[in-house]
Amino acid sequence: MALKEYTWHFVAESIESLGFGNYDMVQAEVSDKTICIAKFNDKLYAFQSLCPHAGAKMVMGYIDMQGNAVCPLHRFKFSLKNGYNVTGEGYNMKTYPIEIRNGEIFVGF
Repeated sequence: MALKEYTWHFVAESIESLGFGNYDMVQAEVSDKTICIAKFNDKLYAFQSLCPHAGAKMVMGYIDMQGNAVCPLHRFKFSLKNGYNVTGEGYNMKTYPIEIRNGEIFVGF
């Protein structure tokens, strides 16, 4: 089985420069694509910016205690690790690999 190859794109100079503040999610423009970046248990996750169900902005939601992104509109929950819908509605969220290299943040598409 071949591993997927990614093109890596610069996101930010540091975790601090992402501007999380008191929130667990931020929205970012990367290579003509709008994504969300979440911080959970000191790890970063990248995923699509709109809910796959009804198109709500995921950045307006929150991260629950189990590490799921919660949509602000209908409260559907998606795993940060793989994008799977954990509340059973059948919608899955696109996720992207994210890496920290010498303190800088990169995402793969």
